[in-house]
Amino acid sequence: MNPMLVSTAVTPIVWGTTYAVTSEFLPDDRPLLAAALRALPAGLVLLAVTRALPRGAWWWKAAVLGTLNIGVFFAMLFFAAYRLPGGVAAVLGATGPLLTVGLSAALLRIRPSTIAIGAGLLGVLGVSLVVLRPDAHLDLLGILAGLVGTASMATGTVLTKRWGRPAGIGALPFTAWQLTAGGLLLAPVALAAEGLPATLTGTNLAGYGYLATAGTALAYWLWFRGIAALPATSVAFLALLSPITAAVLGWLALGQTLRPVQVVGLVVALAGTLLGQLSNGATGRAAVPVSGLVRRPVGVCANLDLAPPAATTISTARDLVCRPGAGELDCSNGERRPHGERQGVPRPGGDAIRDVVGAGDRRHTGHVDHPGRADRRR
Repeated sequence: MNPMLVSTAVTPIVWGTTYAVTSEFLPDDRPLLAAALRALPAGLVLLAVTRALPRGAWWWKAAVLGTLNIGVFFAMLFFAAYRLPGGVAAVLGATGPLLTVGLSAALLRIRPSTIAIGAGLLGVLGVSLVVLRPDAHLDLLGILAGLVGTASMATGTVLTKRWGRPAGIGALPFTAWQLTAGGLLLAPVALAAEGLPATLTGTNLAGYGYLATAGTALAYWLWFRGIAALPATSVAFLALLSPITAAVLGWLALGQTLRPVQVVGLVVALAGTLLGQLSNGATGRAAVPVSGLVRRPVGVCANLDLAPPAATTISTARDLVCRPGAGELDCSNGERRPHGERQGVPRPGGDAIRDVVGAGDRRHTGHVDHPGRADRRR
């Protein structure tokens, strides 16, 4: 089992505890306040600890990702939760893997597989069996809010994968940027729409503290780290663990019952989660770190910010080399090279190819080539 996959799976499991914590520890009728207090304090603390701010284009990129992954997602999630039964909201959230598969095809040029689509449908079916009730009331605005929130999170996940992280920036400051941006968006809306409660008990403070630390800072750090190392669709399928965790926790800790059909739904949803990983090959061995490189089609070059060697990974043992066309910039140092001449980079599991790209703040482009070809080109 891939250790990165396991650690990333902790995030939706922790998110699944949010329902119980909210109902048992937080004051009523303050959903937006809960969202803002989850995001903004955690983001500011992480910023103070990491002391790293965005530079250049990453100011607007961090704002966009924070809006999608935190601001809009949290707001729509709580709005839907207040207008829809929890089961209906959870089913809308379970469509996230399918949306991520579609967006990955559009933005990452990853062709959706039949297995991935089938796994997504299986996940929706399983979650439906777990949480839906025959008397569930459907509200149009609530359904729209749930779909917008799910689409926002799916888009943020795919864009996070597409843009990567800037050179020298780890997952922790990257998380801080997004939590702060999302929190700054949520805070004024929460204060204007709900205001502050008259009093906060120790139980309320404990609930907010848990959500801000374990439920947000730790969870999103693991989540964004996983997005960098795993296929975006693999990470999205892990989100199905959240309603499963909520149902099991309600049964274990809150005295709720699990009917036979819900047990079947748990098994089906877990099967969808596992099938989603198998469709991407993410359950195998850990990916081999490669400095900021991603797979590209042959003949396609695109500038990428290089990150430290351990920051970005690729789960293939193929060579990664650049293949610039005539008159194009060389991928490592900006020199112009004749058509077809290639620049080598380190190959996982083999000797370093000449002209290794360093770990500085350079630009690199590359594609996936077959093992051994680089050696024959020397």
